[in-house]
Amino acid sequence: MESIVEFDGIGKRFFNVTVLRDVSFPVIRGHILGLVGENGAGKSTLMNILGGVIAADSGVVRVDGKDLILKNPQQAAERGISFIHQELNLFPNLTIAENLFIPHFPKHKIAGLGLINRRDMREQAKKCLLSVGLDLSPDIVVADLNPGERQLVEIAKALNADARVVIFDEPTSSLSRPEVERLFLLMNRLRSQGMSMIYISHILGDVLKLCDDICVLRDGQVVAYGPKDEFSSERMISLMTGRSFENLYPRRDTVPSDEPALEVRSLSQPGVVENLDFTLHRGEVVGLFGLMGSGRTELVRMIFGLDTFEQGEIALGGSVDRQPVPRESIRRGLAFLTEDRRVEGLCMDASVEENIALVALSSFASSGVIHKARLRGAVTDEARAVSINIATVRKQPVKTLSGGNQQKVVLAKWLLSDPAVLILDEPTRGIDVGAKYEVYRLINQCAGEGKAILFVSSEIEELIGVCDRILVIRAGEMCDSVRRAEFNAERILRSAFGAQSVQ
Repeated sequence: MESIVEFDGIGKRFFNVTVLRDVSFPVIRGHILGLVGENGAGKSTLMNILGGVIAADSGVVRVDGKDLILKNPQQAAERGISFIHQELNLFPNLTIAENLFIPHFPKHKIAGLGLINRRDMREQAKKCLLSVGLDLSPDIVVADLNPGERQLVEIAKALNADARVVIFDEPTSSLSRPEVERLFLLMNRLRSQGMSMIYISHILGDVLKLCDDICVLRDGQVVAYGPKDEFSSERMISLMTGRSFENLYPRRDTVPSDEPALEVRSLSQPGVVENLDFTLHRGEVVGLFGLMGSGRTELVRMIFGLDTFEQGEIALGGSVDRQPVPRESIRRGLAFLTEDRRVEGLCMDASVEENIALVALSSFASSGVIHKARLRGAVTDEARAVSINIATVRKQPVKTLSGGNQQKVVLAKWLLSDPAVLILDEPTRGIDVGAKYEVYRLINQCAGEGKAILFVSSEIEELIGVCDRILVIRAGEMCDSVRRAEFNAERILRSAFGAQSVQ
């Protein structure tokens, strides 16, 4: 079979750390290649080389049998390579049509001036949107689209640029299951039309369902490559991690106490949540499940004090607050790991050390002076506790870390403040199976220390694997509370859907 892209001996180093070693494999023309590996395995670095974002230190990339020398993403686009990043590269304040044609707008001359031909742009944009199954006005501002629609606009943009190779980096991380299935139908259609695709995902079942070939990276090296029939989820996990996972969820031997740690009483905000009541106990892990738009994230933001509510109160640490604010919530022992770690959880240009120190900084200061040696020692200890490479802590910018390691930094930041209650909103989204196991282990450790955890997740399986109790929220109302002995995925889904049948 003929390859459209060939990686030959690719090597790359950052900060004296080797991230790619002699990487060689082909991408077959008209196939979907699944590229899998733990966070930090080198997947995104390799794709950034193909996409013209960074240059390799050694080796060569060939496209159509010719060496590819790229200085920027524009040159990659000119060779038919499009990179759809996990954090979509759309301008939310511009229209769909404007996003589709940046930077090459259709023009016409008026009085000798080259002006944007907006009529042509709209007409071409309509055709482009229909090619990906979107019957939307091209004049809609991207900020008004849902995540699934934005993903399809990105694909439309790639098709509009005549892409022949499209890289998808974790494209389903923010999509509902119907949106995922819609994306897969489109990708299958594009493959049938001869397009080649590289699909990066931590959802191994989707990789096996969608892809023709699979390449596994571990520690910057190719450890396996071949047709998907040679792989199973278990084999991929073993290859990715260098070990087998007989149980994806670590065992926890401790049991919750009867002592309340957090109480939510009659919490209401019109149009968002209605009369919510529940209690978290010390040493308890409580899951919060609901469909998109159910009010899960809005609820936890209200508890922490990021959003306001009209009625109700939050009892934390023995005191009641009818309108919490984040600074006081932190002081009273509440931690909140938000859904979007890059935008809300990290200072991307700051070092790992600076990020971990952020929340607890005042605890290491007196008379306006920070005790740097004591702070540095505590940060190092916390980094070690969450399995972050100590050599990277002091100077390495957090933006250079993999998604899984970035998530560990956010966890370390909150754990350094020694909270009594942790709210974790989608803490395993977009991270690999090994990093997930580390997050689960840390949750168990915190519960064993008597901390209470509210764990928001879209994955029923992980809630069942980790939690003592699962709360189900639907349309802003708490509609079910399920204890471990009664855990049943179908019951939880039925509650979330409002007793509709679950397929």
